[in-house]
This record gives sequence, structure tokens and C-alpha cells, in this order.
Amino acid sequence: MSTLTKTEGAPVPASEETFLSVRDLQVTFSTEDGPVKAVDGLSFDVQRGRTLGIVGESGSGKSVTNLTVLGLHNPLSTTIDGEILLDGKELITASQKELEKLRGNRMAMIFQDPLTALSPFYTVGRQIAEPFMKHTGASKRAAWERAVEMLAKVGIPNPKERAKDYPHQFSGGMRQRAMIAMALVCDPDLLIADEPTTALDVTVQAQILDLLKDLQQEFGSAIVFITHDLGVIADMADDIMVMYAGRAVERGTVDDVLRAPQHPYTWGLLNSMPRLDSDIDTPLTPIPGSPPSLLTPPSGCRFHPRCTFQDRVGGTRCVDENPPLGPDRAAACHLTAEQKRTIFIEEIKPRLG
Repeated sequence: MSTLTKTEGAPVPASEETFLSVRDLQVTFSTEDGPVKAVDGLSFDVQRGRTLGIVGESGSGKSVTNLTVLGLHNPLSTTIDGEILLDGKELITASQKELEKLRGNRMAMIFQDPLTALSPFYTVGRQIAEPFMKHTGASKRAAWERAVEMLAKVGIPNPKERAKDYPHQFSGGMRQRAMIAMALVCDPDLLIADEPTTALDVTVQAQILDLLKDLQQEFGSAIVFITHDLGVIADMADDIMVMYAGRAVERGTVDDVLRAPQHPYTWGLLNSMPRLDSDIDTPLTPIPGSPPSLLTPPSGCRFHPRCTFQDRVGGTRCVDENPPLGPDRAAACHLTAEQKRTIFIEEIKPRLG
């Protein structure tokens, strides 16, 4: 299970089973308007063979977190604090040369838009073969054969011929499959998938998710799956972390979080999802307000300006105090456990059906 063994922010050693361990991660960007803390005190673990789903609205810090894990940030305008351990190796202090050896080899990423991630100037086969040659020292011929093998593995028909094609000659779903083939060509231990199905129709989306699950079983990779879609998380992930305004607000196993969510933000995400059994004219229930600017984030609980339950806490605690995220199954909210349970059973669950 992707859980913490500590209170948020206090560093502890990762467990023996943990492959990726992130502790108290803080990522700050320098901008013309001032510093922006895009990630603020984030901690989580991912084990081999398990999938951690990270969910939240745009701007919550999901992609920034995982680009930081890969070292894909501008060191001149980015300040990073905390700890990132990949199989015990510290990544924040690693040199670019060390990170280049790890990227594509022990850790890889499937980007959201393969059309911009793939180069239009080289064939798909060459782009898949290149990292294999770099990290394994294989010959061009062996690397090309490996590229064709990976295209076949991800379901590209006639892979020997299609490997000679350019990205623009592939459909959207096929480009995404090619990106997966490139990410997995060196059998990475950690795979980060950044909303890999967002632009795909539901049929292709289901095929891609099934493909990732099959490949995870084959390679035993740890997967971090970033999305804003809780339906995809329910199908894909073992564990879930909900992010809001650069912080984790809830985490636990998928069953625990989706069957009995404990944070008002998670309730809002679930309420805003369309239901198959509802009438076509039934309006969705959006979360009121908008995500805050991280230039001037709200004090206390960052969700409090949009939360309809802060009056249940009483006083100004939600405004003054940042609720901690405890270990294991947890939600960063000042409501008591009994209040969360009562609100979910009596007010939230009836709307979800």
C-alpha cells in the first residue's frame, strides 16, 4: 500500500518494500510576480507492482511533483527541498549525468500529449530504439528489433512496417501506444503516466488502461498514474492520493477513499462526476469557487474558501490552522472523524447513489 509511516513533513526512512519514497517535497518556482510554491510538503511511497493514482484539479501540483521526480525542471528558476529516494538513491542532489542514466532506464514517463512528446523528424522505431541503445549498449540492429518487438507488445499492427512511419502517420491511440512502448523499452522499475488517456475516446482509453495493467504484471513496475478522472483511478490504481493547491489532502487504498471519502474536496470531486444511471438532464454539482492562486494561497486549510462544511468546525480554525495529514488512511481536515462519517453517510452518499 502507498502509505506514509509518519506525520506529514517529518522525515522517516522508507520501508524495505518501497521503491519510490518522497518526503516533505517542496517545489518553488521563481516568477516575475514572485515565488510560487507549486508543491508544499508532499510525502508518499510507491511499491513495486502497485499503482498510486494521484488525482486533483489542474494546477494542484500533480505533474510538477512527478516531473521533479524525473529531474525535468529548470534548475535556474526552481528551488527543490525535501527528499526523493528511488530504490534508496537520493534524486534531488543527483547530478544531471546521474539522472540521465536513470531516466528511460530505471524510471520513465508517458506524457499527456504524444504528438508533442514525439519528434516529428524521426521515425517512431528510431525514437523507441534510441534509449535502448543508450542504456544497454545494444547495436542499431538489436535496438531496432527491440523497437519492433515493443510495438508488437503494445498492440501496433504490422509493427515491422509501422516502425518506419513518422508520428503524424499514427492515430492518436497508436501514438499513445508508441509512447508506452518507448517508456517501457528498457523495462523501467518506475513508470509515471501523466494523464495518458485524456485525449482518447473511451474505447481506446480502456485498451490503454488494460495494456498498462498487463505490462505492469509482466514487468513488475511501480506506476504513478496522474489524472483528474476518479473513474480511471477506480479502474487503474491500488492506492490514491488526492491533491489540492500543492498539498495532499487525502490518501488511502482506492476502495477506502472511493467508498468512504473523508475530505470535503474529495466529496466535491465525486459529486461533480456524471452518473450513468442519472437522467440526462440532471445537472452536475460543481465545487463552488475556483482553485486558489499559489502566489497568494489561502491561510490555514487551502480548501476553506470553497468548503461548505467549515461552519461545522466552528471558530476560525479552518482559516488559521493547516490541518495535518496523518499516517496511513488519512484526510487533512479539521472535522472530527465522527463528523466526517455522519456527513458522508447522511449528506454525501445519498447524492452518489
